[in-house]
Amino acid sequence: MHLYRTQHGIYLHTDLWYRLPDLEWDGLIAHEDLQGYLAHIADTYTAAAAPAADSILAPIGTQEVWAAGVTYFRSRTARMEESKDAGGGSFYDRVYAAERPEIFFKATPQRVAHPGQGMHLRSDSKWMVPEPELTLVINPKGEVIGYTIGNDLSCRDIEGENPLYLPQAKCFKLCAAIGPCLRITRDLLPPETKIQITISRSGESVFSGETPISQLKRTPSELAGFLYRDNTFPTGALLMTGTGIVPGDEFTLNSGDVVAITIDGIGTLVNPIG
Repeated sequence: MHLYRTQHGIYLHTDLWYRLPDLEWDGLIAHEDLQGYLAHIADTYTAAAAPAADSILAPIGTQEVWAAGVTYFRSRTARMEESKDAGGGSFYDRVYAAERPEIFFKATPQRVAHPGQGMHLRSDSKWMVPEPELTLVINPKGEVIGYTIGNDLSCRDIEGENPLYLPQAKCFKLCAAIGPCLRITRDLLPPETKIQITISRSGESVFSGETPISQLKRTPSELAGFLYRDNTFPTGALLMTGTGIVPGDEFTLNSGDVVAITIDGIGTLVNPIG
């Protein structure tokens, strides 16, 4: 089942669409049995018309967005290459093999772009790429209750210049996109689930790639456990799980590009680049 936040309320999509009663998004994320509650809605409510596509908002309330890095071998290699001149390449090799993952703060809700909203190119970066990521939906207890799609827009030149510059490379206005919905389930997604990305420029594809989530080195529960270790999230959190798709070193986003990320069983998140 899929949960959508829109300009006109919250909608559940199963085989049909249902408009939920006027509840706060944060309250839903914290619900003791969200999956059971949504099943009850589908069993007892009258079906509604589908919400307009241009009314769909990012599925986030007051939750913070965090991210895990170097969780795919491809991202490990890319981070080592971009950092080698600064002497930081070995950091990423070590964290890939370490028990403790790399976890960093990504965005507050105000920095998250809605589906269809433009993301921001930093004026002091010359090498920016989107990072398509399976994103965990975690309730206040630290339980993974679902999944969504995330775009972790990143400045490869800034993070490669010095590992200590990572916050500036990752966190700025409209640096993240989430959506278009939450897939609510406590089950693990099948390992063959694919993450796909296409970047279009002037109507033509300039990059595409895909990876199965079986290439993700860490489990969702492991990543959520480290995020919540000695930390509190009263309304829950979103955690991007890293990327296994990295364009070549010659590629950088241009203003006007359009990024489309698809994850099997969730949907497609589309954002232009400003």
